[in-house]
Amino acid sequence: MIERSHRARRRVARGTASVTVVLVLAGALFAANAKFARASAGERHPQDLRELTVAEVERVEDLTAEVDGLRGEVDRLTDAQARAAGTTIADPPVAYGIESGVVPVTGTGLTVTLDDAPTDQPGLDGISPDVLVVHQQDLQSVMNALWAGGAEAMSLMGQRVISTSAFRCVGNVLRLQGQVYSPPYVVRAVGDPDSLRAALAASPEVSAYRSDAAAVGLGWSVQSDDELELPAFAGSTDLQFATVPEGTEVLDGLDAAAEAARRKQGAAG
Repeated sequence: MIERSHRARRRVARGTASVTVVLVLAGALFAANAKFARASAGERHPQDLRELTVAEVERVEDLTAEVDGLRGEVDRLTDAQARAAGTTIADPPVAYGIESGVVPVTGTGLTVTLDDAPTDQPGLDGISPDVLVVHQQDLQSVMNALWAGGAEAMSLMGQRVISTSAFRCVGNVLRLQGQVYSPPYVVRAVGDPDSLRAALAASPEVSAYRSDAAAVGLGWSVQSDDELELPAFAGSTDLQFATVPEGTEVLDGLDAAAEAARRKQGAAG
């Protein structure tokens, strides 16, 4: 019994040693692989939430640029295939391209900037922190007023805004089309500057924001610009759930242009 017990202890000792060696080798292998991955990637891995957010935003920007390139390639190949088949695709009216955001635009207009109030200024005793930040409804009020004032095209934080655009504020950051922005928030609108200013002045919601801006130091500025440059919309414009009632004219001249294109194709056939 003693001998059997002694051998059992030796077997346990040898097994423990073997497991220890395997674990050490595995740990060294994992460490080497991780070091190699970092070296091959040529960049530092995110260490906290902020770095992770920045890395993801950069990844979204890269993917957006890639999508834009692929969309342009699809359009080019589609056009080439149609030409090879002898089919002529009529160009849509200019108004359609502007309204849908598929083309960049330039023109006169306004640049409106909204910003959070400084928290270290005197006289804020008893003021709710909620009053000191720009909210989603503040941006929506400004943009709705600009649309009502005849804006022909608009951008928010450098991204084109169209009818299907959606943004939301989470805390003190803005989420728009997969990207995150911090204040100040910049809205640019192409249109008649006088009409746009008048629309901002006539909006009760914008007036309420301007009142708070004067009271607690929220950022507010409106500047005219003779040559605003707004980029094309980078997202998808396909509608999955929305439909237009039969007989509704979406854009002036669009139905007439489509009918003219059909007649031209029929005559050619």
